[in-house]
This record gives sequence, C-alpha cells and structure tokens, in this order.
Amino acid sequence: MEEFKGNTQLKVPTHVSIIMDGNGRWAKLRGKERVYGHANGVESVRACVEAAVENGVRYLSLFAFSEENWGRPAEEVNTLMGLMFKAIANEIEALRKQRVRFRVLGDYSRLDPSLADAIRAAEVSTVPAAGEEPVLDLIIFLSYSGKWDILQAAKRLAADYKDDPAALDKVGPEEFAGKLVTAGIPDPDLIIRTSGESRISNYLLWQAAYSEFLFVDTLWPDFRKNEFRSALEEYSKRDRRYGKVK
Repeated sequence: MEEFKGNTQLKVPTHVSIIMDGNGRWAKLRGKERVYGHANGVESVRACVEAAVENGVRYLSLFAFSEENWGRPAEEVNTLMGLMFKAIANEIEALRKQRVRFRVLGDYSRLDPSLADAIRAAEVSTVPAAGEEPVLDLIIFLSYSGKWDILQAAKRLAADYKDDPAALDKVGPEEFAGKLVTAGIPDPDLIIRTSGESRISNYLLWQAAYSEFLFVDTLWPDFRKNEFRSALEEYSKRDRRYGKVK
C-alpha cells in the first residue's frame, strides 16, 4: 500500500505490530510504581490507533501480555487485567465510531471469566455490518506466546488428521498457518519493539518469518503519533526481498 504525504511517497505496511515495552522503567524514572507506567501506556495505544487510521495501516496488533507475564507479582497482573477491563469499557464506543474492529487473541483459558466475557462482547460489538469493511483491525495479544500458538496449532492439525495420519505428509505452510490464532490475518510487515530491547520475546514466531524489525529506544508511554509516523518512514526505506533477488 502507498500513501502520499506532501511530496513524500510513503510505502505503508498493511500490518504493523508493536511489542509494547518500557512501562515499568518509565514509571521508575518518575519515582512511581510500575502500574503508573501501565496506566499511561493506554494513552499510547489510543495514539497509535489514531495514527494507524490516519496513515492507512489496515491491521495494528499490540503485544499486551505474554504467557510468561503470568509469572509477575499477582498485584501487577491484577492491575494489568483491570486496566484491560477498564480500557474496553472506555474505548469501545470510540473504536466503533472510527470503524475499528477490536479483536483479542491468546489463551482465554487463563483469563478471568468476567474479562473474557467483556472481550467477547466488545469483539461482537465492533464487527462491521454486512458488506462493510473495517477501517482498521486492532488486535490485542493477551496471554499469548509464539511457542504456545505453534503448539496449539499442531495439536489442532493432529486432531483433524487422527483418522488419516498419512495425509499429514501433504500439509503445507498455508494449511498450518490456518490453525494459528492469527488465521485470516496477514503476517506483520513491520514489528516494532519499544524501550531499547532487541529481542522478540516469544512473539509471533511463525508469523514474523519475513517481517521487518525496528527496535527503538523510546519507552512505550512516550511512543505517540510522531514516533509511529517515524517508524513508517523507516519501513518505507526498507527493501523487502523475501529471500529473492530483485
């Protein structure tokens, strides 16, 4: 996808994914508890949704809570889940008005039932009417890990072929990808990680095979529209060859 901004031709990625990192450090720099950073990070989510819509990005996915994050102190986990619950209540009407489809992917079995119910209700409420397309799909990865995703996909595939295991030899990458929680969603063109860390932390291990990566020093609560736009400009300079020669 391409979009023109003044005299600048910008190659806009279809799918931008962000590993939101640095909330705790941002809060510590201000002499606050980690939860203060998480609360301020919600403002960055809002800004990035608006920036994605303004710049023509079709899918925006955010890594909000990993499977490994369940090992954090109970107080922090409960606060994070409470923020998710509150954000859904506060933001869903605005998303609906912007024609943004809201989706949450991950291991629902570990979520509090009330949060899981709120998520499902929010997802249903933002499904576009028949014949309409959303302006943006906002995808939140919650209680998610790449290894878990691949494992659950393999189990689903094995169950499908339990009566004819020999047929598994014919299964290709596309059919396997259809068993991942991201089935039907294009792989991310650009994955951004904030806070200066240079790793993907068990995120979208299958889907990121040919993604462009951008690691920025900005802490997540400071990552707003200008930073999002700068990331798109950096992506626009990349030459994606997918292992081929141009």
